[in-house]
Amino acid sequence: MHGGDGCREVPGGHRPATLSLSPSLLRFLDAILAREWLVTNGLGGYASGTVAGACTRRYHGLLVAALLPPVRRAVLVAKVDEALEVGGRRFELGTNEYHDGTIDPQGYTYLSAFHLDGAIPVWRYTVPGASLERAVWMAHGENSTYIRYRLAPRSHPARLIVRPYLTERDYHATTRGDPGRALAVTPVPSGIRVEPWPGAVPYTLRMSRGAFTTGGTWYWKLLHRVERARGLDDLEDLYVPGTFEAELRPKDEVMLLATSEPDTDGRSPLGGAAYRRERARQGALLRRARHLPPDPAPLPEAGGLAARLVLAADQFLVRGRGRRSVIAGYPWFTDWGRDALIALPGLTLATGRHREAREILLSLAGTVDEGMLPNRFPDDGAPPEYTSADAALWYFCALESYLARVPDRPLLKRVFPAVAEIVRRYRAGTRHGIHVDPRDGLLAAGAPGLALTWMDARVGGRAITPRHGKPVELSALWYNALRAIARWAAILDREPDAYDAEAARLREAFAARFVNPADGYLYDVIRPDGTPDDALRPNQILALSLPHPVVEGALARTVLEAVTARLLTPLGLRSLAPGAPGYRGVYRGGPAERDEAYHQGTVWPWWLGPYAVALLRVTGDRARARGLLTPFRAHLLEAGLGTVSEIFDGDPPHRPHGCIAQAWSVAALLEVWELAGGDGA
Repeated sequence: MHGGDGCREVPGGHRPATLSLSPSLLRFLDAILAREWLVTNGLGGYASGTVAGACTRRYHGLLVAALLPPVRRAVLVAKVDEALEVGGRRFELGTNEYHDGTIDPQGYTYLSAFHLDGAIPVWRYTVPGASLERAVWMAHGENSTYIRYRLAPRSHPARLIVRPYLTERDYHATTRGDPGRALAVTPVPSGIRVEPWPGAVPYTLRMSRGAFTTGGTWYWKLLHRVERARGLDDLEDLYVPGTFEAELRPKDEVMLLATSEPDTDGRSPLGGAAYRRERARQGALLRRARHLPPDPAPLPEAGGLAARLVLAADQFLVRGRGRRSVIAGYPWFTDWGRDALIALPGLTLATGRHREAREILLSLAGTVDEGMLPNRFPDDGAPPEYTSADAALWYFCALESYLARVPDRPLLKRVFPAVAEIVRRYRAGTRHGIHVDPRDGLLAAGAPGLALTWMDARVGGRAITPRHGKPVELSALWYNALRAIARWAAILDREPDAYDAEAARLREAFAARFVNPADGYLYDVIRPDGTPDDALRPNQILALSLPHPVVEGALARTVLEAVTARLLTPLGLRSLAPGAPGYRGVYRGGPAERDEAYHQGTVWPWWLGPYAVALLRVTGDRARARGLLTPFRAHLLEAGLGTVSEIFDGDPPHRPHGCIAQAWSVAALLEVWELAGGDGA
């Protein structure tokens, strides 16, 4: 398998190959404003922006530090713009968009190439007489962003001018400037220290050589065009304290560092070692995943899909607050319990990162409270929120997947009290009306106004898809939990019979209550009054796909056929079948309008993981399962480059929306690859 530059790109190859945008695409401003890059630091911090260089989101930033890892993210350096002086002429390479649509400067017109070197974005700007390469990455385990500039061979000598745009704000907010106030900037060796106001988070910018020239000014009313389309605050003011300048000769290299780490004495390296260290780390990730099947047909511009997904998976695995965790999505999600557990098999087990899987399982076991696992760990480091009926049940799936690969009896012994407590509390009843109905053994949850399943969108305190009663996937997950804990009890020489007997009773009740005889698929919810909701949604596929399925045989085939016919799209499963009451085929508008569409027809790629398992169990057709991956080869080159979006429109052409990088989207494709990849993929 070979990437576009001819280098080997298998999960085990020596270096990650490139993912390149077509040079013809770079001529279209709207196209490169819609394509975003992302690098992360393993702490929840990140850097992200557009290929064009303009910030189209409030969440874009060159240094978005996780001040209480992996949360409390703050945008410190929004971006930098460069200029190149060659032969007495000055060429502005940056791009900004303003409130009235003005584009100034228009440096994107000099952009001649863009690619990802592994996961590192690299730009090439070509002006008369010179060509400049720019690469951006973060140091793993630090809130530090590096930019490396290199003047190409056969260029004329040039002067590089770098203009940083500064702020200090929560990443959900925007900055409003004050013409009477400058951000406090003091000189340090090779650069500046910024402490915007007393008590603010200080940070440092240093350049490996050259000098900083003071010249502070505000840039007013920069436009975030994506936020305007989302109906949110879309203007921002940013402060430029001056410029870094350095003389370059052909093949010269200069490094810029932006960091919130204690760095005023210049300990952080500014040489080529920092770049080589990150590339070596990414190469090690691919070698660790060498068990994945090879890609026999990589795209010339995208390289191997599996290797790209392995690198994308790494961006979500973080450590902070004394535990290992998973960021649900960039740029705005933090760590979520449900998302972490659904994504765990793909992010860690499929990529050979079993130790991280173990750490996540141990960390989450320690958060069990009243038999529940947290759904969300808030941005501000506040106590976790226990608002999910299914997060605790997904723990059984993740642990069963781990134990299928790693016979880790010591781990099972450590976490068994936590899983036993989950079962005990779900039987007896816990928060939010979650309980086993003693009449049929099915799992019920909810109350008016609550949204406790993964379909949790709310508008004005109203749940869009409340699913109050007995959601189909909750009972499927509960059955899986009972079968799993019975198996684990036997491994630990404990009594499994009560769990098995309860599971057998549930299986009978499930078939009696959830089968829709008229349509051949499963009801989505049995309401509190006993009436069924016959909306065709993807939730029922879990009855076929979990480690211990509650539906098998002929019924599994008819369910799969119904889901395939009406929910399957090239990029995932619709959350509601077209034509159903409330179906929304396009995800657009302000926050309320988008939330109304979130689970009402919007396509979710993460469902391809459970769908592929069901497909293989029912049909054994590996070629069909492999075919689920094909559309994502092109998707790697749109939206978030090299990664997978959170959602897509339910209607063709299924445009991407939501987070540009979503953990369970990437994880699902890795699971499909591992299940069905290999020769002929």
